[in-house]
Amino acid sequence: MKKRTLGTLEVSSLGLGCMGLSHGYGAATDTRDAIALIRTAYDHSVTFFDTAQVYGPFTNEDVVGEALQPIRDKIVIATKFGFELPSPDGGQHMNSRPDYIRQSVEGSLKRLRTDVIDLLYQHRVDPNVPIEDVAGTVKDLIAEGKVKHFGLSEAGAQTIRDRGRALEDRHRRRQISRAPPGARRQVTSGE
Repeated sequence: MKKRTLGTLEVSSLGLGCMGLSHGYGAATDTRDAIALIRTAYDHSVTFFDTAQVYGPFTNEDVVGEALQPIRDKIVIATKFGFELPSPDGGQHMNSRPDYIRQSVEGSLKRLRTDVIDLLYQHRVDPNVPIEDVAGTVKDLIAEGKVKHFGLSEAGAQTIRDRGRALEDRHRRRQISRAPPGARRQVTSGE
């Protein structure tokens, strides 16, 4: 399978989004079947696997971690933070406060059975937390070796530019965004 480079991160050109195994599209897949599916994807040269703590919640990371633990050094795991779990009223509330980011990352590391997250996304932009606080916390997690790369999910071009400014130049290269067509031009040109 062909590879792609996202910043400095090399991944298979096809990745497996694991959300549907435990969340969002009906009943959760049986754990054994989900693990078999993930390992079959790897057997077919998929090396990029995407999950999030909110999927399940938490159970998706558990399944992905169990499936990929034997081949951890050969694959790339992406996960996300940004929703308060459990929320006080049972709804979905954003929470990207620095202490909650750290709590989320520690939980994800345990569930994923790894000592480092290859790609950590902010799942949604949290309007209640300054960009600098989020970027600073992730920068510290990168420096501590708990995270390799930082990305944004469902963020607009201006937000991506602002996050880039909030990180030092050496960390800006590590940002990765799954952006719609034309967004890269908007981010770099300021359109």
